[in-house]
Amino acid sequence: MPYQFFNRYLQTKKGIKFLSFFIAGLLIVAVYKIYADFFSPNIKGSDKQSSIVYVPSTKNFDRLCYDLDNKGILINIHSFRRFGKLLNLDEKLKPGRYKVAAGMSNYEFVKILMRGSQESVNLVFNYAERAEDLSAFFGRNLELDSTAFLNLLKSQDEAKLYGFDTNTFVSMFIPNTYNFYWNTSSKELIKRMDKEYKKFWTQERLAKAIHQKMSQVEVSTLASIVQKESNKEKEMPVIAGVYLNRLRKGIPLQADPTVIFAWNDKEIRRVNSVHTAILSPYNTYMNAGLPPGPICVPSIQAIDAVLNAEEHGYYYFCAREDFSGYHSFAATFQQHQNNARRYQQALNRNGIQ
Repeated sequence: MPYQFFNRYLQTKKGIKFLSFFIAGLLIVAVYKIYADFFSPNIKGSDKQSSIVYVPSTKNFDRLCYDLDNKGILINIHSFRRFGKLLNLDEKLKPGRYKVAAGMSNYEFVKILMRGSQESVNLVFNYAERAEDLSAFFGRNLELDSTAFLNLLKSQDEAKLYGFDTNTFVSMFIPNTYNFYWNTSSKELIKRMDKEYKKFWTQERLAKAIHQKMSQVEVSTLASIVQKESNKEKEMPVIAGVYLNRLRKGIPLQADPTVIFAWNDKEIRRVNSVHTAILSPYNTYMNAGLPPGPICVPSIQAIDAVLNAEEHGYYYFCAREDFSGYHSFAATFQQHQNNARRYQQALNRNGIQ
């Protein structure tokens, strides 16, 4: 009965008018809903605030929605999900790191994701000692897999592509500030660092390396020792001069940092005869000349210190007994023994083993 009454009512003028208004109302609601999904503000925050959104290379839309909801970035996750499904965003997402402004609509947000208009990462790369440190640093700051990157750094074939071996490959990484896209791959990163390395080695620096009768890798290797010996920039050219004097005379470098590197023990504070007995090509007490490669990634200041090494008559140096970080330099072994004795006594007084 109710159905028959309603059916007869719809056949009347009033019924037809009611149905028209009802359908029009539904259309208005639907249009408003679509408009709201498209253009209403949907990124939380006040004026001038922004959020960072990461889209992994897997480009999974459902995962993106979960992350956005979990981080509380969106005002209405449901409207974003509807809009994304409507545009088949799962297949159109571009991986990367995106900066989204507060008040941005779904339309504006999705447009960025589909275009791949990502925000670059400003990386300040200061220091690394081994390939493991390099891979850990870039793995923390970029999407790349640190293990896969480490495998590349330890690959002889990969190193040869750029003119290095596995001992010297790390010297291609010049500490500086760089801009990368977050989803830069391991291969792309190495290519970029090769480009930066070539840019760093200007004609002026190459000419200075030739003057020192050293290759670029040899300069970096010596610079790494200088780097580990002192953090005092004004002392670096003096220390570089000492080692160059010893190299030219065929005197073993006897550099404690190379021994510590050979032991791979950062806890060693006082190198003794036990440490210097280690069988390693990095033991510059037992082996003349430079070690096979850098013992850290040297700073630009350390590299330039080698290229602009001070010319003097010193063959020895040791840390000052005041623990200031500066060094005492000597031209003769007797002078050096006196300096070293004062330092050893200071170590003993302070209980440093």
